Amino acid sequence: MTDRAFNVLFLCTGNSARSILAESLLNHWGHGRFRGFSAGSFPRGAVHPYSLKLLRALDLPIEGLRSKSWDEFAGAGAPVMDFVFTVCDQAAGETCPVWPGRPITAHWGVPDPAAVDSAEVEQWHAFREAFRALENRIKIFVALPVASLDRMSLARQVEAIGRMRPDEAESHGA
Repeated sequence: MTDRAFNVLFLCTGNSARSILAESLLNHWGHGRFRGFSAGSFPRGAVHPYSLKLLRALDLPIEGLRSKSWDEFAGAGAPVMDFVFTVCDQAAGETCPVWPGRPITAHWGVPDPAAVDSAEVEQWHAFREAFRALENRIKIFVALPVASLDRMSLARQVEAIGRMRPDEAESHGA
């Protein structure tokens, strides 16, 4: 791996909540060393309003966020990904496209806040919890010495991050 920015694709089924939050978080915490992207296997076509509301409230980047198909990243002319992380169990179980460049992949499952169908306070809480889990994992990920780890070690590290419970991630200094 080199000194260039590393491209990271976050996948989810609808690409309206978790993967969108992760894209914004990585673009914020990656400090130019990482570029976040997101996509879905069956995109909803719109970003969930709570995703945008939360990101705006925390003054995180929302420019260019949109719900899109993972096909955009599998074809010619797409940015080559260094990492591909699924953030929902359904996308993790689907047959993904073949990604150019042999990216390192891992599953970072997070409960779907968009699936919460109750009072506004419970929905807002679900989005904050998903955000917190993703932010903790992303902070640990961007702290990895990516350029100095061999591919196998790096793959083990990102898989281990995906297995962390939110309280474990917080204890790792995220």
